[in-house]
Amino acid sequence: MQTIEIIGAVIGLLYLFFEYRASRWLWPVSVLMPLFYVWIFFQSKFYADMGINVYYFFASIYGWIRWNREKNHGTGLPITHTPKRLMLPLTVIGLSLFALIALILHRYTDSPVVVGDSLTTALSILGMWMLAQKHVEQWWLWFVVNIISCGLYLWKGLYPTAALFAIYSVISVFGYYKWRRLMKQQASSVLL
Repeated sequence: MQTIEIIGAVIGLLYLFFEYRASRWLWPVSVLMPLFYVWIFFQSKFYADMGINVYYFFASIYGWIRWNREKNHGTGLPITHTPKRLMLPLTVIGLSLFALIALILHRYTDSPVVVGDSLTTALSILGMWMLAQKHVEQWWLWFVVNIISCGLYLWKGLYPTAALFAIYSVISVFGYYKWRRLMKQQASSVLL
């Protein structure tokens, strides 16, 4: 499994590079990465993480279509703040997902980390949707997911994946500020 995990981690770094740059090329890479991580997480009994990678696969196709469709209509999908009107619904959806995933993992699997796996999965579902919308705050959700995941993967002995998520944690902070700068540049170019 170590070789597959290393390949998955390298693909994950490439994905992160494109996401940081707000490049639409993150989407084809993010279609490939879950194919490796479904197997890795199944072998490690991180069932919710395995399931989230199935979601990532389909969400990546959605993101690729969304970002390219907007590109065809002019300047591309702009980076924006998450609208305040979405905060309550996103919170309710996140809490509901967390509870449902935790219940499923507790009752139907031998997952050793029900709470951590459920929390990171629920936040990842929201984060991926926010990424497809190009909401800058998605970076903070990824920061929380990445920190928790790094600890879980270290505990389980998935060292290349833990290292990848440690890097993701740091880049999440830098990515937020990079996207804020890009958002300001977009606003300035609209005014010109």
